[in-house]
Amino acid sequence: MLSAYRELAADREAQGIPALPLTAEQTQALTELLQQPPAGEDEALFHLLSERIPPGVDEAAYVKATWLSAVAQGQATSPLVSPLEATRLLGTMVGGYNVAALIELLQHSDEKLASCAAEGLSRTLLVYDAFNDVMELAASNRFAKQVVDSWAAAEWFTRREPLAETITVTVFKVEGETNTDDLSPATHATTRPDIPLHALAMLETRDPEGLKTIATLKQKGHPVAYVGDVVGTGSSRKSAINSVLWHTGDDIPHVPNKRGGGVILGGKIAPIFFNTAEDSGALPIECDVTVLNTGDVITIRPHAGTIERDGEVVSRFELKPSTISDEVRAGGRIPLMIGRALTDKVRAQLGLAPSDAFIRPSAPADTGKGFTLAQKMVGKACGLPGVRPGTSCEPMMTTVGSQDTTGPMTRDEMKELACLGFSSDLVMQSFCHTAAYPKPVDLHTQKDLPDFFAQRGGVALRPGDGIIHSWLNRMLLPDSVGTGGDSHTRFPLGISFPAGSGLVAFAAAIGAMPLDMPESVLVRFSGSLQPGVTLRDVVNAIPWVAIQKGLLTVEKANKKNVFNGRIMEIEGLPDLKLEQAFELTDATAERSCAGCTIKLSEATVSEYLRSNVALLKNMIARGYSDAKTLARRIKAMEAWLANPQLLSADPDAQYAEVLEINLDELTEPVLACPNDPDNVKLLSEVAGDPVQEVFIGSCMTNIGHYRAAAKVLEGSGSNKARLWVCPPTRMDEETLKAEGYYATFEAAGSRMEMPGCSLCMGNQARVEDNTTVFSTSTRNFNNRLGKGAQVYLGSAELAAVCALLGRIPTPDEYHSIAAEKIDPLSDELYRYLNFDQISGFEDQGRVMSADEEAAVLAEA
Repeated sequence: MLSAYRELAADREAQGIPALPLTAEQTQALTELLQQPPAGEDEALFHLLSERIPPGVDEAAYVKATWLSAVAQGQATSPLVSPLEATRLLGTMVGGYNVAALIELLQHSDEKLASCAAEGLSRTLLVYDAFNDVMELAASNRFAKQVVDSWAAAEWFTRREPLAETITVTVFKVEGETNTDDLSPATHATTRPDIPLHALAMLETRDPEGLKTIATLKQKGHPVAYVGDVVGTGSSRKSAINSVLWHTGDDIPHVPNKRGGGVILGGKIAPIFFNTAEDSGALPIECDVTVLNTGDVITIRPHAGTIERDGEVVSRFELKPSTISDEVRAGGRIPLMIGRALTDKVRAQLGLAPSDAFIRPSAPADTGKGFTLAQKMVGKACGLPGVRPGTSCEPMMTTVGSQDTTGPMTRDEMKELACLGFSSDLVMQSFCHTAAYPKPVDLHTQKDLPDFFAQRGGVALRPGDGIIHSWLNRMLLPDSVGTGGDSHTRFPLGISFPAGSGLVAFAAAIGAMPLDMPESVLVRFSGSLQPGVTLRDVVNAIPWVAIQKGLLTVEKANKKNVFNGRIMEIEGLPDLKLEQAFELTDATAERSCAGCTIKLSEATVSEYLRSNVALLKNMIARGYSDAKTLARRIKAMEAWLANPQLLSADPDAQYAEVLEINLDELTEPVLACPNDPDNVKLLSEVAGDPVQEVFIGSCMTNIGHYRAAAKVLEGSGSNKARLWVCPPTRMDEETLKAEGYYATFEAAGSRMEMPGCSLCMGNQARVEDNTTVFSTSTRNFNNRLGKGAQVYLGSAELAAVCALLGRIPTPDEYHSIAAEKIDPLSDELYRYLNFDQISGFEDQGRVMSADEEAAVLAEA
């Protein structure tokens, strides 16, 4: 085992990264070696045992905990690990498989072992139901009482170093905007769970010398702080933070290949990125960074809110949220929440007042005004009438989503959280980013990850089913709150707060999520859609109008963005279908919004839920896991349909800003231009630009877009531009084939893709280098769709015209084609998939008998 391990380790050391953590098989072999150690290997073997095995409920942790327990109890022996040392090591394993062993050791006849177990357990926070066992044992066992008293005194927290008064760092600055594609390139998505390896790709296209620069800056003897004008825009991937902290943070004892701490300074820090930094124990600070340069040695005074260079204050800031110093001290927001809840729970059972060891979030002053729709939804999830902006709360997470390029990280985070069962009502895992062009590691993930989720009561989709959002939206409950490990988890029903994989794992495991309630910006529409103007143009009209009103700038230095970190609440379009509503909520990711709500009618929501009940019943019939979870969600949907009610904003609700958009004044398409989703312009401003490639796909599309696009191409010969077509789900694909639209696309020379994300993420399929692309995808950051690609974003209808002509049309050209080929057929083209109205749909693909399905539904 040692020689094989060292051979693999040498390959990685040559890349400047540590060996992989030990697997369960390697750990088993290690325990055997520890019992009869080869000469001269004592130190190496003990290091592997102490530092190179994942904690929590990883399979290797089970082997480690089992063996250490046996040594501690005298059932196994090792010349390198005494019973006392075995007990101490059990106390470093975070939680999960070690907890039962430590509780048993509290009752050991050897008081040294029992005392050591008490010390370890007092620092262990992930005890879950075992908490009750310790409380019960404390009545008769002084070592268990020692644990309880320690938890009550919050010693797990007070023994840690507080946030320093001064922090001296060396600046590493990336000018302009750093998005999460820069920090965690999609082309390296398969390596994300392997933090050190994935971190080698950080900034590879944005700043190829960046990692060398960081290494050089470290020679000044100070930690390096990551600094940027705008930091962390784009997706919710925690791998971006993992990479930054790998190069700027500190090792975590007993947790291999993961780092915490670190300092991040940004003129603007995207809300998801900021929260993920908090969760990881980093110190993110929003401040003016324009005067900072790479190589500057600066002194940060967190509590005073100043940054000094050469003794002069060069920037000021407000340390926020108010609890962040506690978060840094605890090693992150997640361990702080778990530990604080444990301390509060113990003290409540002991009849003690809440601990004063923590900074408690203070509730903002009650304005006496009404609540917005978002504030009511979050309030409902907290058991309150509403939640004011600035309130620190923990809303119940009714629905949680995970996709395949973040799923392996989410799984690892769940293991660290010692999660053996989900507390959230519905947790779903998709396979939309890797299904079409799987690498060997993707095939392994597709094989193993569904079982991991199903064993915990989750719902696992299948490769080829399609995009996470197009499915997860079908599983939602009105006015509920959720999250997902993808920044486009933007519910059209209820509200979602997308998060990094660590917080998604927490939400799934605990059933709630920390939230500092953001302010809201109201976007109110009036008027009606004009001929040739689509909902995608309405999406792009939001930043377009905001720019006109001075609320948004495209320039990154001193960037202004009224939406950043706030909830966008949309009104004035109540009769939209849910598929249409999602176009609007989905795109709030590109506005850097914390979340989004949209006011819809009971009639459209009821129509959508009836369709979704049929889909979920078909999933049970097809043998999807977990059937009980699906049945429970069906029951909840049917209960709402029996008594349909939707929350509404109060008339006197307050907003940070109100943006009025009159659709009567929007008479031509609006595009996002290369290469920034905020860089929006009217079609007339960019007409004539040659286009080599066109992509119609992503979660921003629905079946109506593909019918309309096909009608544009019908009978017109071959496309002038290369056209990629990728429907969002297998149901869309099957329907489009049956209706003959696939034949139209193929006759035009289009490239048909498996349902899923395809080009949108750019992790597998890519356009040719240095081409101009027109895409319906979500974002157009540099190099996302292809190296050097210049990407426009707009509607599927306009995309089809671009493919037809090989260039961006003039408004007159576009309107004439739309008027001839789309408008007369709009009622037929824009029909949505109502599964309850498709004859025999619930029985399609049945592998479970109707009687078995009925039994599952009845049990729910």
